[in-house]
Amino acid sequence: MPYTSPHPALDIPKCNILSYVFPPEKTPSNKPLWMDAENPSNSLSPAQMLSWVKRFAVGLDRLGVKQQQAVMVFTPNHLYVPMAYLAAAGSKRFFTGANPIYTVNEVAHQMKAIEAALVLIHPSLLETGVAAAKQANIPLDRLFIFSDSESPTTNGIKDWRSIVASESEAESWKWDPLEGDAALETIAAINFSSGTTGLPKGVCITHRNLVANSAQTIFNKYHGTQYSEQDPGPERWLAFLPLYHAYSQLWTINIACRLQVPVYVMPKFVYEDFLKHIQNYKITTLQLVPPVLVMLSKRPETAKYDIGSLEQILCGAAPLKSDLQNEIMTRFNVVVVQGWGMTETTCAGIMMPGMSKDLTGSIGHLLPNTEAKLIDDEGNEVTAEGEPGELWLRGPQMLLGYWRNEHATKESKTEDGWFKTGDVGVCKGEKWWIVDRKKELIKVNGLQVAPAELEAVLLEHDDVADAAAVGIVVHGEELPRAYVVLQERAKDKTTEEDIKAFVASKVAKHKRLAGGVKFIDEVPKLASGKIVRKLMKEWAKRDAKEVEGTVKARL
Repeated sequence: MPYTSPHPALDIPKCNILSYVFPPEKTPSNKPLWMDAENPSNSLSPAQMLSWVKRFAVGLDRLGVKQQQAVMVFTPNHLYVPMAYLAAAGSKRFFTGANPIYTVNEVAHQMKAIEAALVLIHPSLLETGVAAAKQANIPLDRLFIFSDSESPTTNGIKDWRSIVASESEAESWKWDPLEGDAALETIAAINFSSGTTGLPKGVCITHRNLVANSAQTIFNKYHGTQYSEQDPGPERWLAFLPLYHAYSQLWTINIACRLQVPVYVMPKFVYEDFLKHIQNYKITTLQLVPPVLVMLSKRPETAKYDIGSLEQILCGAAPLKSDLQNEIMTRFNVVVVQGWGMTETTCAGIMMPGMSKDLTGSIGHLLPNTEAKLIDDEGNEVTAEGEPGELWLRGPQMLLGYWRNEHATKESKTEDGWFKTGDVGVCKGEKWWIVDRKKELIKVNGLQVAPAELEAVLLEHDDVADAAAVGIVVHGEELPRAYVVLQERAKDKTTEEDIKAFVASKVAKHKRLAGGVKFIDEVPKLASGKIVRKLMKEWAKRDAKEVEGTVKARL
């Protein structure tokens, strides 16, 4: 029998995300809601946001961007990223974002895969963005400079404001309410994920997914507290998580807008700026990832700032040890709750309710309207309490499928809607813990690194005959590591540093081989040719002590 959520089922509307965050019966507020953390006078109210959304949507119509085509952004965080997200999704195109630290090849891969109809590029990333667009055969007249202040035309690339309609022209623009099944079939966003295996794939998230996960998470946030969606209480949030990622999209855009909670947006994470903003803006609530808690615990700068306004911290995207969670709760008198999710579950699937002080390291309870089961290695359902199994989930927040990849969709989602997460979980008395990862992914600071992607890069090196990549845990952090077979001629000539430098020149910073390179005689493979990932993990565990001696702790 599947596990069910301990919470009552919610009546979740089937509608356009715009109808959910800007309910037609309410007049949007003129009070600033999204503020630039570096200059809070630079802000957008819900009324201004909706006006920009309409203006941009009309601009997309005029440009001839068709429905269910991609509007891609390549930018650090700024106030107009939520506008692009809501306008693309709300006008029945879809939003996709690329990591601003990506190399030309990585951005071009995403542009090609998604067939971007329009690309919005931050001025600081213009060189990379234009080079990637050329590689992906995207016409230059479909690229626009995208920041929160107007930019002059550069190398023929115009500012995004050049395509928007005037306020009066856009006033009459109406979105399709997408009532009923249309909300279940219309893609709103495609975020990239490596799933459980292989190269990054586009995860198709519908309007129904976004509305459902927002409603589920809001219910969970207030469960057991004096507050509610109708009366959210006096909160202030600080957003530094990247807006190309599902975690930030859910909270910084959709939930903040629905609850009308003011949010200060940081362009990127700088630790001391983060502390200063908490102090200056009396931030009450944070959504973050485990490395930030490590910084709060270990870095000396923490003591220089007053962060006593903090009341609640949600931590997700990577495993968090209970001793660190409990230390932060005690030292800063703040509630730290964990949540678990994947890009494929829109964002969240299991969460600890709002202000619960859990000391066990649990990720919480199944969200409303969510079911789970645990499957053992033989494919049988685990029925004994506390026994581990691969976590399968079903609910209104599960992905529609992988973009143009029916094979991957069929491998990970059953006919009757169960999504196979690749994480190994246990359940005891309605509480859940993740105990292992069946999938291959390496998680670096909450960002995914696919071993297959690193292996493909390694094999481009002339001296490499074969290679396998794996995550290695060093000083409590997971880092990418490679086991490499050299060509005969290169043995005793090519060094570990040569290989590391080659990979560093090809990939974003978090994918570099910070966990080192080890030369081996042969990569262990099954008869089918697949790498024996389980053995690679054992090798990495065995080598961790030795690597810890050579890799400095980051903090």
